[in-house]
Amino acid sequence: MRYISHRGNLIGPDRKVENTPSQIQKVIEMDYDCEIDLWYIGESLLLGHDEAQYLIEKEFLEKYSNKIWVHCKNIGAILWCKESEIRDLNFFWHQEDDVTLTSRGFIWAYPGLQPITNSIAVMPEINNEKELRNCFGICSDRIAFYKKEYGKI
Repeated sequence: MRYISHRGNLIGPDRKVENTPSQIQKVIEMDYDCEIDLWYIGESLLLGHDEAQYLIEKEFLEKYSNKIWVHCKNIGAILWCKESEIRDLNFFWHQEDDVTLTSRGFIWAYPGLQPITNSIAVMPEINNEKELRNCFGICSDRIAFYKKEYGKI
């Protein structure tokens, strides 16, 4: 099971630190994966959910490419990721689709659609989803709870 911190959150939403490079690094060092929100504007890579806020370098994405799930927030970001030479960069685009496939072939499932075998259950706390044992991973603002709950299996 992969435990994916949603924007760097561990025990609930925290808009002050989510999507900041330091928080992403922190959760990765704690052995979580991390979903990040990426924008590409002009020639710049930026993190942020509703807007591009935190400037990062390509090297940041390279360093953590095996632990990040890149949610492309604009067309520029998805085109940049597609053309990027970063090996194994795992990226996707979605809005309110039932599911989307990441660039590495993972099923990213909209909240409320579990159980889907081998998918990523996104924000299962929204709909109190319980059937998660057959998922490949869980992405949540409260991922520390899920790691404690499911980490035994």
